[in-house]
Amino acid sequence: MKILYIALAILLASTVDASAEVFDSVVGKTAKVFASVRTVTFVIGGFGLVGVAAGAIFGQVKWRWVAALAIGLAILAVAGGVVDYVTGTSTGSGNYADTLK
Repeated sequence: MKILYIALAILLASTVDASAEVFDSVVGKTAKVFASVRTVTFVIGGFGLVGVAAGAIFGQVKWRWVAALAIGLAILAVAGGVVDYVTGTSTGSGNYADTLK
């Protein structure tokens, strides 16, 4: 039980700056992972667009696939901007500002 109290005292005695540095590091790494995953997803989406175009040439277009691909890529494209706007930070790939002032 004494070890638990000592561990608790050590955890509570840590500075706020240490936890802020850890959180900043996590946010930075998460933003990098999101940017990388977004790039890979856009490349795969590009192949999907080529597949849909080939289907259109041969008259085998499935409009549900076209709609799902378009909506999915649109959501992925604006996800970083929405997170940046809501949190008031610029962790994404660009700086987004409110133009409706």
